[in-house]
Amino acid sequence: MIAALCGVLLILAFEPGTLANEKFQYEIKQFSVPLDHFSFLSNASFNIRYLANDSYVDKKNPQPPIFFYTGNEGDIEWFAQNSGFVWELAAQQRALVIFAEHRYYGKSLPYGADTFNTSKPEHLAYFTVEQTLEDYAQLITYLRNGKQLPVVAFGGSYGGMLAAWFRMKYPHIVVGALAASAPILQFSDLTRCDLFNMITTAVFETAYNPNCTVNIGRSWKVFESMAATDAGKKQLSDVFHVCDPIKNADDLKEFMDYLENVYGNLAMANYPYNTTFLAPLPANPVRQLCFYLKDLHQNDTDLVASMASALAVYTNYTGSVKCLDYKDSNAGASYDATGWEIQSCNQMVMPMCANSNDTMFRTSNWDFKKVSEDCYKRFHLIPRPYDIVLRYGGRNLEAASNIIFSNGLLDPWSGGGVLQAPNSQITVIIIPEGAHHLDLRKSNPLDPPSVTAARQLEAKVIAQWITDF
Repeated sequence: MIAALCGVLLILAFEPGTLANEKFQYEIKQFSVPLDHFSFLSNASFNIRYLANDSYVDKKNPQPPIFFYTGNEGDIEWFAQNSGFVWELAAQQRALVIFAEHRYYGKSLPYGADTFNTSKPEHLAYFTVEQTLEDYAQLITYLRNGKQLPVVAFGGSYGGMLAAWFRMKYPHIVVGALAASAPILQFSDLTRCDLFNMITTAVFETAYNPNCTVNIGRSWKVFESMAATDAGKKQLSDVFHVCDPIKNADDLKEFMDYLENVYGNLAMANYPYNTTFLAPLPANPVRQLCFYLKDLHQNDTDLVASMASALAVYTNYTGSVKCLDYKDSNAGASYDATGWEIQSCNQMVMPMCANSNDTMFRTSNWDFKKVSEDCYKRFHLIPRPYDIVLRYGGRNLEAASNIIFSNGLLDPWSGGGVLQAPNSQITVIIIPEGAHHLDLRKSNPLDPPSVTAARQLEAKVIAQWITDF
């Protein structure tokens, strides 16, 4: 189907087949967007994907709502499969469901297989929040087809940040936004760089008993001591069943970096039931991991063996993984680490550090100069640490309206979230028993009461936005 809008040729195409995730079904479509929305000299364009389901829509309603998920750092189908609350609420509100894929992720690649060619850094010039939000604005304008329809933006994590910023910048297009676990304050001079790791440590410390974090904190020096000899490197490699043997200091650092990523991912996905969001995991995975570390280990060999058993909760819960790929920068997760690393080298500069005296992590400092040098070396990009704050206001949210900021206190990213409402038109929901955007997931009998209550309030607020429209 071809349609003209604002002088831009928009092309929709259907990919063969649909995907069903339990009761969630959708058509996979494509939409043509300008490569550079802010240039009047270039007509270059490419396709972004989006998922659509109109089965809930009341065909007799001339103004059906649109529930629009602002896709984030990964394949859009992954987010559709893990955002069940959007679908449940769409059934109640008889809404059209749209999940839009973020440019440069999934299959929405401006230059196809050549998009991330390191010899062509100019290909990354259009990989920005602003270009992405403009993609979404044009897609919604197309979907409205000249009608005034209430559109609610939804998103979790970075997607939640996009949903909030979308409402701030395009209030005439979206009536409101649910920004779940959206750390819009995790930027320079707004939030402590060590807060993420402090919250992660607290989650592990209270999951089973404090010995868990003591063992993890002690493990770093044990790994370093053991890897000081060739025999020790082999022992580490064997105990953890690594795919690539640890042979030198770079390998050891990569291995320990991987472990720190795993601990953060476990805290984020610390859901009360089995999931496959970041990896196949049991219910309450942090508690499961800490079960193996419940006893203090003074013997290095015993500690390493227990650490290996504990790590398998994340890396090999199914028992089907033959070896540990610690060189996987995603730490086994389904999001696109390469794309996110690029974004963190342009606008999404979110300082991280740790102090081993206060956390279970290795001491690390935030060194913007080094980060900047690494970004230029890898991508020919120079980070702009204050760009996002300049564009979207940081803590200055007094003018914002119709945004729900929900944060679970078990989520390490909650430290960078909006925890106090700046005005009466912003709703802040604190979920004491919630991990990373648990409220955005489908309802489950094992959901804690605070999550169920959060969803009920979210549904009430969103229903009011639609009624007011």
